[in-house]
Amino acid sequence: MRLCGLTPYDLFMNARTIISLLTTTMAITWRAEAQIYDTNDDVAQVFAGSGTTGFLNAQGTLAIFNNPDGIAADSLGNLYVADVGNARIRLITTNGMVSTFAGGGGGSLPGYGTAVSLPLTGGMMVADHSNTLWIVQGAGAYGGFGLVRIGTDTLVEFLSFTGVYAGTGLCVDSSNNLYYSTPTQIYRLAANGTLDVYAGSGNSGSQNGSGIYASFSGPGALAVDEAGNIYVWDSGNYLIRRIDQNQNVTTIAGNGNNVNVDGVGTAASFRSIFSMQADDFGNLFLTCGSCIRKIDAATNVWTVAGSFTQNSYANGAGAIARFNGASDLCLSQGMIFVADSGNEMIRNISFNTAPVEINGPNIGIGTYAGVTITGFVGRTYQIQASPDMTNWNTVATLLLNSSPYLWIDTSSVAGNRFYRAFLMP
Repeated sequence: MRLCGLTPYDLFMNARTIISLLTTTMAITWRAEAQIYDTNDDVAQVFAGSGTTGFLNAQGTLAIFNNPDGIAADSLGNLYVADVGNARIRLITTNGMVSTFAGGGGGSLPGYGTAVSLPLTGGMMVADHSNTLWIVQGAGAYGGFGLVRIGTDTLVEFLSFTGVYAGTGLCVDSSNNLYYSTPTQIYRLAANGTLDVYAGSGNSGSQNGSGIYASFSGPGALAVDEAGNIYVWDSGNYLIRRIDQNQNVTTIAGNGNNVNVDGVGTAASFRSIFSMQADDFGNLFLTCGSCIRKIDAATNVWTVAGSFTQNSYANGAGAIARFNGASDLCLSQGMIFVADSGNEMIRNISFNTAPVEINGPNIGIGTYAGVTITGFVGRTYQIQASPDMTNWNTVATLLLNSSPYLWIDTSSVAGNRFYRAFLMP
């Protein structure tokens, strides 16, 4: 007997094929959103904000925000929040007291503190090493894109800069140079006021190279590490790019796929990144809307907290915690503070900062040669070795992140070995 032209055997085979296809599809879907959670006891909680929309200065979770979109920390541990819906910069002290730092008045710019009107459009903000705030300001309020600068004396100014756009990211290096991204380039505003193109040809692309010979496509969020390397979320290419102190641009993570996958380097991928910040240990933290991710110094990409697919609210350990529109973060007081704009809260993520002892089977003792270099932090050095001081081979090329710097040669040595070092151009 045939049913609609199919035998029972056909039906069985087709059902098995359909099940196989469904299984394959489910496997592909799971792999496309694969998360690997950090194991450092990360826990997300609420630091400030009641979760309701409005305006109220108060202590901690009694305070009320309206789209807290940006966040930055000063050198004293105070937090500054771009409360976009309330057109104010809110100040949160280390004990969680929320007040208004700037905005809410009727005065024009330049002006001071709460006397000025500050129609924020949302976007990146950062505090430099003199505790001056810089905030990306969109078109409309002041006739064009630019940066709002707020000094410690609460003087608020609008400054027009070349190329600033809605996706502009900001970061500040240890010398207080400010970097910002434009649609195809990275600019540097030196501490002395000089403005120049730091990287990017001005043409859209994904070419690695030196300085203006590299190309970007919609670079957004920026971060800088202790050695002065600049990290760029190249949003049009879905890549994390790094610009070293010699202005060489390389790709360290991402593969161009518009999907979230944790992994190592270019095996990982990213859907969107709204902000980034580096800690003192070479880790890069990313806000990604519904989750917080991390790239360590070895380019391993992890999820610190949150979900790739669920925009909601929950406190707890990394895999349990949920965010809704995590748009910016900063590092302060040994914690990560997150502007969770959709939940109208400032969240904090704590993690285990205590050293963890390595057990016996995982530790060994070896005797190795060491070379100490006293030189320029942020510059590249090449180390060469020779058995006879005649025939030299390069054994390491490194970026100095401290001075003096101790480099250890972990390769096996038979007989004599001599060393020399070169400062690279």
